[in-house]
Amino acid sequence: MTNSSFNSPVSSSGFRVDISRGERIGRVSSEWFSRPDDERFLSLSALYDTVRSRADRAHARTIETSAIRVEATRDNAERLELIVSGENASRGQRDAQPIAPTHWSYGQLCSLVGAPATYMRQLPAPLAAINLQHGLLSHRAELVKTLEMDDGRLELRAVTGPDYGRIWDHELVAAVMKIAGNGTGDTMWKVPGQLNWTTMTHNPFVDITKDTTTLYASDRDVFLFLVDDTHPIEAGRLPNGEPDLYFRGFYAWNSEVGSKTLGIASFYLRAVCANRNLWGTEQFEEITIRHSKFAGERFAHEAAPALASFANSSPAPFVAGIKAARETIVARQDDDREAFLRRRGFSKGETGKVIDMVLSEEGRPPESIFDFVQGITALARTRTNQDVRLDLEGKAKKLLEGASQ
Repeated sequence: MTNSSFNSPVSSSGFRVDISRGERIGRVSSEWFSRPDDERFLSLSALYDTVRSRADRAHARTIETSAIRVEATRDNAERLELIVSGENASRGQRDAQPIAPTHWSYGQLCSLVGAPATYMRQLPAPLAAINLQHGLLSHRAELVKTLEMDDGRLELRAVTGPDYGRIWDHELVAAVMKIAGNGTGDTMWKVPGQLNWTTMTHNPFVDITKDTTTLYASDRDVFLFLVDDTHPIEAGRLPNGEPDLYFRGFYAWNSEVGSKTLGIASFYLRAVCANRNLWGTEQFEEITIRHSKFAGERFAHEAAPALASFANSSPAPFVAGIKAARETIVARQDDDREAFLRRRGFSKGETGKVIDMVLSEEGRPPESIFDFVQGITALARTRTNQDVRLDLEGKAKKLLEGASQ
């Protein structure tokens, strides 16, 4: 658990933050903007029950592509259905049951046979069926893995290659629940509070509603974001003498139907605003696992333990690293500042802008490694090109990590 000697008390109004430092990360905000109400959950238990229920009603099997027959439905010529000869895995019968592809699995099916999904969706169902049937009969891989769900009618949720290594969405949620309980404050890990822009304070005590929650699931993925914002960590002082406060956070995602990898990202941050942007982020670390043949083993031996390790770790190394970066003076003269940055791959123009960023935000030129890190990340926030921004953020991270070694 977090070492309490590093925890600062939180008043009922929250704690003041300086978000001009660190990185701004918009991943959670993008999820928040795009999720309709029926994809938003108010607790981890409610999220788990939903994704576990659909897994319990689903069945996976590997079949030969030659055993699949594609045809337009008799009652609706605009819709397709699949008929798979042989034993029906979901009902244990030999008779072939019609399977209705979802929007997502239809796109996967088109991709497997090399057909453009957007174009295929524009075709009348009978013509699309002919094209898909031809592609399946000539499919070189010969085998595919299907995920079918019986929900009143038999539905095809996913179709992938035979070596697809499925990690179920409920497995990820269960791993998070081991450290976060219900995610509503019954443990230190919870849905985040939010930043008050007027007072520049982060208030951890915000009611969890459909508008504030950060627990999401759709028919094709799950995403969740939790923080420990009731135990802020002091890591030095701001120029005005106030404490520079952080708290820990992580987000995780998965798709059991193949729309994305499994991943977990952990970090320290200073605030979360109402539209769920992460402000003042430091020490961002990410693990991703592709759904390849041994994905389940990698999740069990890498991702889940890494999440538990972060959740139960002490912030002492992070605080020590920030302290070391603040205390390590690397430049006192203008020539030294320019030389320090140029030796680390910054162009002349970037060098001047980094120094100007620090002058603007700190009221003095950079001297310590921490100063330069803050200037670099401030410059990164102004860049719209993602590759350029990631390159700058990577250089800042490398500097900060070097200071603590």
